[in-house]
Amino acid sequence: MYVVTGATGALGRLAVDALLERVPADEVRATGRRVETLDDLAARGVDVRRADYDDPATLTAAFAGATRVLFVSGSEVGARVPQHRAVVDALTATDVELVAYTSILHAQTSDMVLAREHAATERMLSDAGLPHVLLRNGWYVENFLADVAGDVERGMVGASGAGRFDAATREDYARAAVATLTGGAVAGDVLELGGPGFTRAELAAEIGRVAGRDVPYTDLTVAAYTEALVRAGLAEPFAAVLADSDRGAAAGWLTAPGDDLARLLGRPATPWTGVVDAAAREAAATV
Repeated sequence: MYVVTGATGALGRLAVDALLERVPADEVRATGRRVETLDDLAARGVDVRRADYDDPATLTAAFAGATRVLFVSGSEVGARVPQHRAVVDALTATDVELVAYTSILHAQTSDMVLAREHAATERMLSDAGLPHVLLRNGWYVENFLADVAGDVERGMVGASGAGRFDAATREDYARAAVATLTGGAVAGDVLELGGPGFTRAELAAEIGRVAGRDVPYTDLTVAAYTEALVRAGLAEPFAAVLADSDRGAAAGWLTAPGDDLARLLGRPATPWTGVVDAAAREAAATV
């Protein structure tokens, strides 16, 4: 039985859809907190079960009979260590053949705030003796598309300097995870995943090219970028994490060595320009 956690989230749902292209529905279990959003999968024969990282009893039921599991990391920064401990404990009680965990680039060496909980989870999996693969994902291209219209109107700000983001689409990461579960990797593999990337200045220039106007990039200090994100409406703790991630990009922690993503996909990663260009055309029509 293939089990996908976080199937009620964007990455997990894409992984379930990709998995159904490879294996029969009765061999797939989709789990998450909001199972009412998975009714369409249940209608196709997928086993749908609730799995809440804060409720260990749901994890026991979700992993019963699991052989291969996509363990999608939790989204609550600061709460993930105890949540992931509950997942690892539940998996330890099964006869699972392989666990694929969605981590972050360079998790064990990166000094980014976001890397800490991922590094701790990687150690949990190892200490538990679970056969696992580490999917160290880079940034999603979609992370940069939240306010393209604002970028077009006011320019882009950040704190990444000339640092590169070896980003890929969420769908590419999902398909790479499914390839891992279905024979593309073996226990012990550490995969550093990302596509051909860009700097923020290059991203701003591409948005401007498509929008037909100059979109400058202004590089700020980490503190100033945090303040800018708070003014834009983000909670201060989350703003600080995002600004720290830009600092990490400037230090090289969001670049992906090698070609692990393309190898898993069996093709080059989806070009970031196509995704960004579509968003820029839509934004240009509204400003």
